[in-house]
Amino acid sequence: MRRPNVLLTGTPGVGKSTLGKELASRTGLTYINVGDLAKEGELYEGFDEEYECPILDEDRVIDELEDKMREGGVIVDYHGCDFFPEQWFHIVFVLRTDNSFLYDRLESRGYKGKKLQDNIQCEIFQTLYEEAMLSYREEIVHQLPSNTPEDLERNLDQIMQWIEQWMKDNN
Repeated sequence: MRRPNVLLTGTPGVGKSTLGKELASRTGLTYINVGDLAKEGELYEGFDEEYECPILDEDRVIDELEDKMREGGVIVDYHGCDFFPEQWFHIVFVLRTDNSFLYDRLESRGYKGKKLQDNIQCEIFQTLYEEAMLSYREEIVHQLPSNTPEDLERNLDQIMQWIEQWMKDNN
């Protein structure tokens, strides 16, 4: 049975990991957090002093994910999306969070200064939504609000309905 590949993207702190893990547990799809994958496999090509974080080696990430993506049934969670092959995903969800919620979430993660401000601006200017719209067919890219536990439940229901329909249509 064929199963779809789903991309969850958005600014850090919008709830991608919370949604992705819960979605995987409810659907049986495989959840992959690209940040964790990179950490485990040391898939880096340097360190960004300004943002105090490692720089992802995108080519090695692609190599690492390729076989799993071909099999299908994968939920990929990452804040960037323009380096993944377009044909990998059947649907792309960009999570969006109001800045008042996002600021507190990022601050509680220890973000400060330029890193905090740049991520807030990234959300204000819809940077990741625009990146998704430029990287994938417009009809597969959807924005979802991600502020409250109620939003989480609505998003889970909506995505699960989409997955069920996709499986009916493609098997």
